[in-house]
Amino acid sequence: MAGILTPAAAADALAAALRAGLDPENSPQRTALAVPGGELLLMPAASGSYTGVKIAGVAPGNPARGLPRITGSYLLLDGPTLRPLALLDGAALTALRTPAVSALALRHLAPAGRPLRLVLFGSGPQAYGHLEAVLPLRELAEAVVVARNPAGAAALAAHAVGLGVPARTGTPGDVAGADLVICCTTAREPLFDGRLAGPGTTVVAVGSHEPTARETDTALVRRAAVYVESRAAALREAGDLLVPEAEGAIGPGHITGTLADLVSGRMPAGGAASCPQLFKSVGMAWEDLAVAVALVQAAGVSSET
Repeated sequence: MAGILTPAAAADALAAALRAGLDPENSPQRTALAVPGGELLLMPAASGSYTGVKIAGVAPGNPARGLPRITGSYLLLDGPTLRPLALLDGAALTALRTPAVSALALRHLAPAGRPLRLVLFGSGPQAYGHLEAVLPLRELAEAVVVARNPAGAAALAAHAVGLGVPARTGTPGDVAGADLVICCTTAREPLFDGRLAGPGTTVVAVGSHEPTARETDTALVRRAAVYVESRAAALREAGDLLVPEAEGAIGPGHITGTLADLVSGRMPAGGAASCPQLFKSVGMAWEDLAVAVALVQAAGVSSET
């Protein structure tokens, strides 16, 4: 799908949807069903001339079988008639959509004016997608890959070098001195000591949508200006925020702003010099719909076809 639509173009589609008045706070909730192989997710959305639904499987045992952890399909429908227009690979759509959401946030949150030092946690498809989404946005002085799988980390670092980025593998301690930290893992516990993140560091966490799973720790969340896709979704699904709240470290009002606030200019990103900035993404159905529509339009399919 990236051959049809770049992460930057997908981010443009997300921004356009928000500027057109889409309110993520009203996006339908994700439905999750436990099944023998893992979890089945249902994510419907409707906006403008289109309606769509993603049915995704999360199978934790698949990587050991040499299979993708995320599976599924996306059905795009004509809005007024509900006539099917396209059936897309759900895993490929997610692999494009998630880095696009992060890229849109980073347009507003990432430090500018100098090459950045990136620390990237993870070595799976999302880590590759996020690396390639960041490159058009900011020049990278270095990319440091931190992953449980040493071979996977080395392969991603080599891929970065092939893209012209000085890169190496590293450890969680490399967060000290990082300008940008991106977490794309299946971790359920914090990946690094949040005290290492400097006041100008931007952290993106995309790995989980479960209220008990998190990639960042309470120390970081307490210090950070926090941005989310939707307050309602974050307070329902973002363990990175819900665990510190349960500990009494923060309250629901700790969220600084949303992606829509940033895109519209209602709340310009601030505090970069005085505290870290955290963008926590859980992934939402409206994002899948916006990117799916952009994909089929780029391929020459329309609601009138």
